[in-house]
Amino acid sequence: MGRLAQEMDSENRQFGSGYISGMLSIVLGTVGLGTVLCLMYPQLLTVPEIKTLYSAQVVGLIRLALQLVLIAAFVFGILSITLRQSKTLGFVGMAIVLVAALMGGSQASRHMTGETDMYFGLDFFLLNLILLGTIFIPIERLFRKNEQPIFRDDWREDLFYFFISSLLVQSLTYMSLTPSLTLVKGTGWATGFRQMVASQPVIVQFFEIMFVTDFVQYWFHRLFHEIPWLWKFHAVHHSAQKMDWVAGSRMHVIEIVLLRAFTTVPMYFMGYSEQALYAYIFFVYLFSVFVHSNLRFHFGFLQHILCTPRFHHWHHGIERESININYAVHFPILDRIFGTYHMPGDEWPIGYGISGHPVPRGYFSQFKYPFQKPQKSAPAEPDGDS
Repeated sequence: MGRLAQEMDSENRQFGSGYISGMLSIVLGTVGLGTVLCLMYPQLLTVPEIKTLYSAQVVGLIRLALQLVLIAAFVFGILSITLRQSKTLGFVGMAIVLVAALMGGSQASRHMTGETDMYFGLDFFLLNLILLGTIFIPIERLFRKNEQPIFRDDWREDLFYFFISSLLVQSLTYMSLTPSLTLVKGTGWATGFRQMVASQPVIVQFFEIMFVTDFVQYWFHRLFHEIPWLWKFHAVHHSAQKMDWVAGSRMHVIEIVLLRAFTTVPMYFMGYSEQALYAYIFFVYLFSVFVHSNLRFHFGFLQHILCTPRFHHWHHGIERESININYAVHFPILDRIFGTYHMPGDEWPIGYGISGHPVPRGYFSQFKYPFQKPQKSAPAEPDGDS
């Protein structure tokens, strides 16, 4: 694994070196292997809400796409071995394809009978990866603000956060929604009000949800910066030293649960319709990736109405003027109202992360970080990014 990690982080990445083909072989092979596992264990590895979309025709198309992906991964592996002095990337990619083929490949059949109450969202992860990667990787390559490769420093770490949050979608959703559903169940007296809210046009409900959740998230976000013991959880998110479409996935699981729990309470208590809720969830799913993305645009007058990458990049900036600013998720006017707005001219932050970089590297080390006592020589500071 050490040799593989070294090759993945190699500086010898120019076109024709075999690096690109080797990484494509590994990525495509891994996606293919994950798809094979989903075909074999759908009860355990697929999300029920998504599973209902898997008609016979859809599964047939998935099998065809899987066959093409595995063939492409094998061909890229051969190409990498041919071009590159080190054969590690190519051989690993081909080995993954071989494992997927031995498990049945595109003809893999179900290996479990019956249903289970517990599942992991492997298909959710694969669909997320394909959708977001297809949208944001080309855009970032064409309109990037900072020069950095697709497989930049710590990309495996951030992708692992992305993987874990997708895989644990059932448990995270359950923990996040329990407070909201309990509140709704105990406040039957508000049923009439909720029916009135749900009777509004969906577009009106959508913007109401945006404002209500942004107000809640503003103060939730601000507390996680200004209260020292909460900051240690949020510091994990701010430890990312590169910004792109996958950087926003780096969040401590405790913060994920608390954030979702607090922001869903007003949505469910108010009684918004399912159509409005689903529309907002899909919007914020893309928007949260967008504001972390490596895009150079200023977006003109829109940057004063909606949060943009430059607005949120300043929130992640490493310089001192970036401390405790730009908490809003959707509307910068909240920061203007509460005195935390910072958008100097056309400038961008000089770098990202936390001064001194106190958060350790690695998912499990970062998971333990908030629970560890601060070192006497470098105590945790209450002002967030300082």
